[in-house]
Amino acid sequence: MGMEEGLKENAVSASNLRPLNQCRTLLPIRVLQVFLLFFVLVLGISVVSLHMIKYLKIQTLAPTILISTCDERSTLESFIKPSVWHSMNDSELLWRASMEPRRYEYPFKRVPKIAFMFLTKGPLPFAPLWEMFFKGHEDFYSIYVHTLPNYKPDFPSSSVFYRRQIPSQPVAWGEMSMCEAERRLLANALLDFSNEWFVLLSEACIPLRGFDFIYSYISRSKYSFMGSADKDGPYGRGRYSYAMGPEVQLGQWRKGSQWFEINRYLALDIVEDIVYYHKFKEFCRPPCYVDEHYFPTMLSIRYSNLLANRTLTWTDWSRGGAHPSTFGKSNITERFLKKLPHAHSCFYNDQPSQVCYLFARKFAPSALEPLLKLAPKVLGY
Repeated sequence: MGMEEGLKENAVSASNLRPLNQCRTLLPIRVLQVFLLFFVLVLGISVVSLHMIKYLKIQTLAPTILISTCDERSTLESFIKPSVWHSMNDSELLWRASMEPRRYEYPFKRVPKIAFMFLTKGPLPFAPLWEMFFKGHEDFYSIYVHTLPNYKPDFPSSSVFYRRQIPSQPVAWGEMSMCEAERRLLANALLDFSNEWFVLLSEACIPLRGFDFIYSYISRSKYSFMGSADKDGPYGRGRYSYAMGPEVQLGQWRKGSQWFEINRYLALDIVEDIVYYHKFKEFCRPPCYVDEHYFPTMLSIRYSNLLANRTLTWTDWSRGGAHPSTFGKSNITERFLKKLPHAHSCFYNDQPSQVCYLFARKFAPSALEPLLKLAPKVLGY
């Protein structure tokens, strides 16, 4: 009997311990299930938050842990040197370009550049010559090309002109659309904070000196190069309309070359302008050619002390007429090229100088071949 009672007691004890062991086994499983459920819930919230950040741009409301890591340098680079191609209209572009940093101590290494801005209908026949000119100076220049909207350039990826075409609009000679194109070029160039000087060129322009000389000449100048002359006669004051007042008086009316070289300060003033823009758009129409009067007059009124009152682009108007002389293959000789930078005396930083021009126009496409041959010997590139 004792043995039977012992067996019964053991059986009873075993039966009592079995539920307890089962509870101990189930408890970790339930904890694991709760943990997995919580993990899945957090993961789902994270995924949804990331999509909200990406598509709704609610970055300021999202926890830091949910924001994917990014390269801060590349983010800064995209801000200080944006892509040439964008979807902004002119109003948006001019507004964005006018947003100059208040601080002039840049939080990045800034090498001041010259922005070379080409205003052209389509092809750049002297692209090979410019390629020679730019070679080896990649850190000191930027390029912007304004063509007619339907023109599609075919520069190879190795070209300095590859993907340098900006969003454009149609341009008519002698009308405000010409100045609008120039403002569009300036605004795009201003988006890159490294650009300090801005040179307007046409497809028929060539450089008369090597890059180092031109960079030094422009960067060391105390003045910007915008022709601004007070001229009598039908081609000067004769184009003035008294409807331009009170903003522009007859004595303030100026005429100058379309092709300018200005610094960042004046470029910002041009893209910010509203008052003079509307006056010239409404009251300066052919035979008043707005590209010869708008910028020279406006900058002369506001910043006459900052202008050299001359252009750096040589043009031959000796033959008269509405367009300057054009030079083709037969005109390009060593003697002809050597005399261009010294066409006449001028002042540079208030001192007499024999180097008055850094660029020249107007050249026909046939001039390319002799220019390529003579450039290394005569022009220095």
